[in-house]
Amino acid sequence: MAWLITKYLITAAVVVLVSEVAKRSDKLGALIAALPLVTVLALIWLHVEGQAQGKIANHAWYTFWYVLPTLPMFLAFPYLLPRIGFWPTLLASVTLSAASFVLFAFLVRRIGVELF
Repeated sequence: MAWLITKYLITAAVVVLVSEVAKRSDKLGALIAALPLVTVLALIWLHVEGQAQGKIANHAWYTFWYVLPTLPMFLAFPYLLPRIGFWPTLLASVTLSAASFVLFAFLVRRIGVELF
């Protein structure tokens, strides 16, 4: 149980760090947020907990493919925010990401990458 609490605290600290840095510096906050910190932590947790190398490698492999269709959201969000407000922009961005993911999953299936 202590290990699980430690994992939660360290992972939460990363999210808090990003939001606190972003309050002070847009660019530095975005840089830290763009780093694959959550993925790196997940890879560390999987390794420390004794998961097989294949499982860890698969996590990194699929993370790459899942990140790509989320990228349009980061262009749409700043465009939409001043036009329709925060919550509608967030909803539209999440919807765009989901639609992009479904379309992307069907496209990469042609090259043998199964995301569903």
